[in-house]
Amino acid sequence: MSTDLNNSTLIREYTEALTGQEVAKAVTSASLRNVLQREVRQLAGSDFVRKVAETYATQVVVIGLGLITSITVARTLGPQGRGLYAVAMAMGVSGVQLGNLGLHASNTYYLAQKRSLLPTLVGNSLAVSCGLGGLIAAISWLVFQTAPRLAPVPAPLLGLGLAWIPVGLAFLLMENLLIGLQEVRSFNKVELLNRVLSLSLIGVVILSGRTTPDLVFAAALLSVSLSLGWTYSLLKRFARFRPQLSFSLLGAHVRLGIKAYFICLFGFLLFRIDLLMVKYFLGAEQAGYYSIASTMADYILMLPGVIGLILFPRLSAVADRGEKLRRAKKVALGTALALIPILSLAAITARPIVWILFGKAFLPAVSPFLWLIPGIFTMGMEIALVQFLNSVGYPPVVVWVWFCSTSLNIGLNLWAIPRFGISGASVVSSISYSLVLFAVVFIIYTGNYVEPSRHQFPDQQHGS
Repeated sequence: MSTDLNNSTLIREYTEALTGQEVAKAVTSASLRNVLQREVRQLAGSDFVRKVAETYATQVVVIGLGLITSITVARTLGPQGRGLYAVAMAMGVSGVQLGNLGLHASNTYYLAQKRSLLPTLVGNSLAVSCGLGGLIAAISWLVFQTAPRLAPVPAPLLGLGLAWIPVGLAFLLMENLLIGLQEVRSFNKVELLNRVLSLSLIGVVILSGRTTPDLVFAAALLSVSLSLGWTYSLLKRFARFRPQLSFSLLGAHVRLGIKAYFICLFGFLLFRIDLLMVKYFLGAEQAGYYSIASTMADYILMLPGVIGLILFPRLSAVADRGEKLRRAKKVALGTALALIPILSLAAITARPIVWILFGKAFLPAVSPFLWLIPGIFTMGMEIALVQFLNSVGYPPVVVWVWFCSTSLNIGLNLWAIPRFGISGASVVSSISYSLVLFAVVFIIYTGNYVEPSRHQFPDQQHGS
């Protein structure tokens, strides 16, 4: 009897203890769930999410208008004329990429911290666009005049393509000043205006009956010029100013911007070098399949890209490092939660989507896309989280992260593509993207970055 009683007591006590643990676990799980739900509700109802949604919708419309414009130009000019137009456009866009030196990023960074810098940043942006952009265009023109065989397109299309460089550079820098002011809606309006103007002016050229690559390109250049003028007028509306020039600020501007420039350069290589390697090892057909998989990944990553675009100036404007890290983590979590259903749906519908949009012949693109999904997820989170590091002045260690990831991607692809084809290239990309995220997390966790002294801006007086 005594033994039975003792056993009953032990069983009761053990059961009570076990029940208590289960209750504690249930309470803990419920608390975590409630906290997560509260955070998600706050994020979903915030101004940040509204601006992300507006910008994402705008970018979708912009892509649609760009596709309509591309189809219109191709059908109107034919293969040869479309080719000349595309080469001239590539020449102008490449000049803008070469000449920006990351200044678009530093425009956003500095202006988000101190709005009173707007007159100086406008002046510096115009000076760089006309000076450096104009110099690149002038040197290119002289080279092509000296050696006409090197000219990619004939005159006057050559002159128009080179004229795109200073105009396009000024437009890029001015648009990012709007982002620095956190005037996201104005930025979206400018983006839409540029696309609508381009399509409309090209339509006017077509209706005139004098459709040539020169006139179509001139219409596109005019739309960018008018959009630049409207962007400048919007900036004047936010702050009455006269553009000023500050060499000391421009020097700091370039020193910060060049780090962003190399991050963008290595990022571009990481996203695009695998396609070139597929073409080299496997030929044009396999490259065609892989390009479809990459394009589908790009469309999904457009959402994290918009999130990063809106988040960067917001974090740059926050003085407290702990607060900006908290916000970055919160947005990274929200990005992950948004990507999970999107990527799940994409994985399920990839095959019918490819079949419907591109035809049965492109079904081999499905497998490499599926292998890209883990990388899309980790890169999406990285794009949000890395804005914390960008907002403390683009630490050089981030440049090295992208350089090492790109080098690793190239090295692994030299082995994987010949052996495993385009699916091997996708696996290597997913590994490389994931390593970038892990490296960013490690850098933040260990504090392996240097935050510049805030609110200490170079002298911005004229000619300083």
